[in-house]
Amino acid sequence: MNALKIAGEVLAALPTQEWAPEATSGRDGFVHPVQVNGIAEKATIDFIIRDFDTAQLAVHEARLEALAKAVVAKHTGATYTFEVHEQYRNMKEILDQHPQVVANAITAYERCGLTVVKEPIRGGTDGSRLSFMGLPCANLFTGMQGIHSKQEWVGVKDMELAVTMLIQLVQVWEEQA
Repeated sequence: MNALKIAGEVLAALPTQEWAPEATSGRDGFVHPVQVNGIAEKATIDFIIRDFDTAQLAVHEARLEALAKAVVAKHTGATYTFEVHEQYRNMKEILDQHPQVVANAITAYERCGLTVVKEPIRGGTDGSRLSFMGLPCANLFTGMQGIHSKQEWVGVKDMELAVTMLIQLVQVWEEQA
């Protein structure tokens, strides 16, 4: 048995019309392979598991493990381990407990003449990590275009506007103190 071939079978067993970022949208959860490493004797696959509903993370994890277990079971003598390391959770859980964070950001946006756009973000953010570490953070405008693509860019005028918005945000917090 070849661990790389088994890893390939696990990847091939993943649904393609659901449960993947390219086949889902909005608030749908997804499982996304991001890295495969190995040699004939041992292979690893790293996945990102995301969902807006924290309870659904365990459901996705169990489904993924069942899929891997079923593939490995077809190969006599093959074994696997399944480890989960928390990366990002839905920062809304924390922000709902601290509504002033979003309210102050909205005020700062409005003072800059920016239109506030509230939409779910399907990826992880530094703000999520910081929020769960005790520093509630909202996602803020940075002016990025083509995010996470080879064509990602930001214009100087947008960066200047982002700085202006941050200055306004600091002033709003100072006024609220």
